Amino acid sequence: MKLLHNARIHTLDPLRPTASALAIEREWIVAVGGEELLDEFPGAERQDMGGRTILPGLTDAHLHLMRYALTLQQVDCETPTKEECLRRVTERLATTRPGAWVCGHGWNQNEWGGEWPTAADLDRIAPETPVFLTAKSLHAAWVNSAALRLAGIDAHTPDPPRGQFLRDEHGQPTGILLEEAYLQVQQVIPLPPLEEVVAALRAAQPRLWQMGLTGVHDFDPVLSFQALQVLQERGELALRVVKSIPLESLSAALETGLRTGFGDDWLRIGSVKIFSDGALGPRTAAMLDPYVDDPQNCGILNLTGEQLYEIGRRAVDGGLSLAVHAIGDRANREVLDGFARLREYEQQNRLPALRHRIEHVQVIHPQDAGRLAALNVTASMQPIHATSDMFMAERALGERAAWSYGWQTQVRHGARLAFGSDAPVESPNPFWGLHAAVTRRRRDGAPGIQGWYPQECLSLRMALEAFSGGPAFLAGMEDRLGCLSAGRLADAIVLDVDPFVCPADEIHLIQPTATMVGGEWVWQS
Repeated sequence: MKLLHNARIHTLDPLRPTASALAIEREWIVAVGGEELLDEFPGAERQDMGGRTILPGLTDAHLHLMRYALTLQQVDCETPTKEECLRRVTERLATTRPGAWVCGHGWNQNEWGGEWPTAADLDRIAPETPVFLTAKSLHAAWVNSAALRLAGIDAHTPDPPRGQFLRDEHGQPTGILLEEAYLQVQQVIPLPPLEEVVAALRAAQPRLWQMGLTGVHDFDPVLSFQALQVLQERGELALRVVKSIPLESLSAALETGLRTGFGDDWLRIGSVKIFSDGALGPRTAAMLDPYVDDPQNCGILNLTGEQLYEIGRRAVDGGLSLAVHAIGDRANREVLDGFARLREYEQQNRLPALRHRIEHVQVIHPQDAGRLAALNVTASMQPIHATSDMFMAERALGERAAWSYGWQTQVRHGARLAFGSDAPVESPNPFWGLHAAVTRRRRDGAPGIQGWYPQECLSLRMALEAFSGGPAFLAGMEDRLGCLSAGRLADAIVLDVDPFVCPADEIHLIQPTATMVGGEWVWQS
């Protein structure tokens, strides 16, 4: 038994918000209180925390775990200029074996003056080696001519139904592939061997622990699930993972009999992931009205409310909840229409009201803002998106930017929040997300002391609960995760700085000094 004492503990338990001591037996918290626990558990191993702060372990409710882990080994394309990105690709080419692909992630044309890069830019440094670079949004890719040739893409290749090849005045692909168009290149890149993914996930765990994460909701494909199972079999998984099911695997999941919540406290089945539209960055999010800076474009709608309902009926009949990506206001309206019919179907057929969720909810029309709460659908949002996107969102949406990233709006209507990062789109550091949620400012202070649409700021407690209790509810684990109280799993982080005391501008600087998962210290500085 461990007894952590002389600590400043913020439990996030409304029945006992603060304490100074925790008693832990194996993986469970058995008591929360003050220094009287020293007398109550005289045989426990005492660990004096020196007055440091303890919080519940935090969970990223939307992350691409395998992609994040593999990205750590790829070219970092998140650069202030296109020239610096090309320099980094050139550097990687020098160590790439013949025939291998060069892959990278993180470029954003909005940071490079708004103009799309081209295959010709890459051809100058890589005329023969195929190059595949995903955008920061993960909704576009930039490739060279060698990659286009290997994928068989030319002027005669039609656009896929839910994607687009950007083309020049002669109809030739420029090297920018939007939405599902980039899958035509991605599918010819050899998948990494399972053991390589296992090794990447193993190496990524400590990075997440040292940020304060003890759990994630993973939205990557089946290979990620396979690698996670290998880690668990070997006793090397020390991160609690809720694993989504890709839509293309729905039939297989139903035939197998998988249900949301199946698994254990380390690895369990989550929701079926569905895309209803694209993203704001490449202007593919489905909008009710055209983009201000692209007046002929309303984005790409991948899914109507009727289609979502038809998919949803199959899923809920098999006990599987839905997690639907919706960014634009039209996409959110269609998804909410589908969920409204699905709730009726669940009720009429005496099915449980499953814990459905909308991923991102980035732009929602005021007429639809209260519908998530009314339908008991969780708003799974990423606060760091707001501060990254704010200037781009204003260019794209104009006055409608006031409807975007509306966390306080959802709280006011009574919706439940679950926060994440969408890593590797953004850093998975939850303290960066907490800072964004509380201040609506970038880490450099932009756009100013008031923040961006400050009426949407949250209190620190609200934001912390969205990184703890919200994900626990979606996982069906609210009885053992989300706060520090007796009978809960002992997942906790130790901080030198109390975020409830430090200036809000400094929250993003906080770094945990230790992380505990299941009663064991998995990381210490």
